Amino acid sequence: MARFLKHVLLCLGMALSLPLPVAAQVVQPSAIKLQVTELNNSLQSPWGLAFLPDGRMLVTERKGTLKLLSANGQMLALIQGVPEVNSEGQGGLLDVVLDPAFAVNQRIYLTFSESDANNTSRTGTAVLRASLNVTESKLKDGVVIYRQIPKVNSSGHFGSRLVFDRNGHLFITLGDRQSRSERVHAQDLTRGNGKVVRITTDGKAAPANPQFAERNAQAGIWSYGHRNPQGAALHPTTGELWVSEHGPQGGDEINRVLAGKNYGWPVISHGQEYGISIQVGEGSAKAGMEQPVVVWLTRDGSPHIGLMKSSIAPSGLAFYTGDKFPEYRGNLFSGALAGTALWRIVLNPDHQTEQSRERLLANLGERIRDVRQGPDGWLYLLTDSGKLLRVWR
Repeated sequence: MARFLKHVLLCLGMALSLPLPVAAQVVQPSAIKLQVTELNNSLQSPWGLAFLPDGRMLVTERKGTLKLLSANGQMLALIQGVPEVNSEGQGGLLDVVLDPAFAVNQRIYLTFSESDANNTSRTGTAVLRASLNVTESKLKDGVVIYRQIPKVNSSGHFGSRLVFDRNGHLFITLGDRQSRSERVHAQDLTRGNGKVVRITTDGKAAPANPQFAERNAQAGIWSYGHRNPQGAALHPTTGELWVSEHGPQGGDEINRVLAGKNYGWPVISHGQEYGISIQVGEGSAKAGMEQPVVVWLTRDGSPHIGLMKSSIAPSGLAFYTGDKFPEYRGNLFSGALAGTALWRIVLNPDHQTEQSRERLLANLGERIRDVRQGPDGWLYLLTDSGKLLRVWR
């Protein structure tokens, strides 16, 4: 026992000696009184939301269903032809996005957790491309255009957000697969753990992707060293990809994701191992590894006091570009799961650094899974409790 206590005290001393993360930015109070309307409360573990050109919505549910909702959130149809998913743990049918040329080709893209044909406990993130026939409520010509390799024995950290860039190429976020034995591969360019990839709609590595010196680096990798990026959005001015990532215990991040960059996980981190106040990795910074634009050390965004940190668990991410909230134009919105709130992040004029942040809608007590700007200029939220919410004024 004495030896164990000595070890714990030594580890705590090491944790205290590590460089502390940057202090949280001042929370900026808002003068806008937000209104929330519940459009639907009967969804089952909804995960992803996409708007059709006429305002109707597609919503994924983790168990493997894709629903068509009206512009007011009412159930219209269950879309047939979705892929078979493994919905154990954090897996299932996850994100959905429309092709930039949807009006012409009617294509949509879905991420899902796919089992190995020979070992169903081994899973990985996959992307399906299919044509949506709204009249028949059916997906046609479905083909898997991307698979995270290798599949591993884990039911967590699939990442899975989808974003099209301005050239019509598809970003896919991939989680580190959660376990300690797997997370180390976020630094391994020969494996799909903890990466952002950029591909064509045919599944090939996109033109102008970074070239890596490492032998046998996987094709399509855009960036690496990610933990579990479950939010992604394209900056409306710069066209750059931004992602939100789950830290472990504390250290949740929003990153500006640039080609070829290493975002550090698990070598550096602003978070701790679960249940103890020992920082993950070698410290919070290292040469050649990127720092986050935004980092949370506590669930409510208050300054970190004491040894133990906590997580907001960020999920869906969206830049606001509409005219219904002109005060919010250019702001970044992130859902929070454990933190049960909607975060508004104000960036500086350089489009690269944080100016301030604000915690919104905490009174709802909802785990906010996805955040989208609707074609009407209002914000739409999916919650883990099964609700579709419209945020307006």
